[in-house]
Amino acid sequence: MRLRTMGAVCATCAVAVPSSTAVAQSPSAPPSVKAAAANPPGDLRSGAKQQLINRNMFLSKRLGRVKRDKLTLRERQRRRSALQSHTLPELRRSTRRVAKKIRRERAKRDHGGAPNVAIPGALRSIAACESNGNPRAISASGMYRGKYQFSRSTWRSVGGSGDPARASETEQDRRAAILYRTGGPGHWPVCSRR
Repeated sequence: MRLRTMGAVCATCAVAVPSSTAVAQSPSAPPSVKAAAANPPGDLRSGAKQQLINRNMFLSKRLGRVKRDKLTLRERQRRRSALQSHTLPELRRSTRRVAKKIRRERAKRDHGGAPNVAIPGALRSIAACESNGNPRAISASGMYRGKYQFSRSTWRSVGGSGDPARASETEQDRRAAILYRTGGPGHWPVCSRR
């Protein structure tokens, strides 16, 4: 079965090659026809390149969703046109890099970018006092954010990035556990006395 298919493909190639060579060697043919004949639209190289570009774009969109920073239409168009100029090996490397970034971002999100830390029971009462346990809570002044009402500087000091109120509840719990472990309940002076 496989030999028959290969024979059919080879016979097709043998028939197609002379006609495309004749078009490419024709002195009266315009340059666009010569280029098209030398690299027909159905050849394997252009198909593989298009498939890699599509894969790279798919992964880039997924990376944007994972980072909570979606690509705009204009950014996607720019990226696609930039990928057109890449060679196949460059496209493969670029696609692998994007996939690696996705895995890294997911690991950060899933594990909070910090080691797994036990959440002390005292933190539950602190969260209830600070924000009624709401991970999206923001103080009236806007300075304190999230379930444990982190300031941005405190959030960064325990390894957080971005807005604490936009981070997952698990990540906020882990960051609060790290803060609690380093300084005890003193980081929440009002709620730790209750």
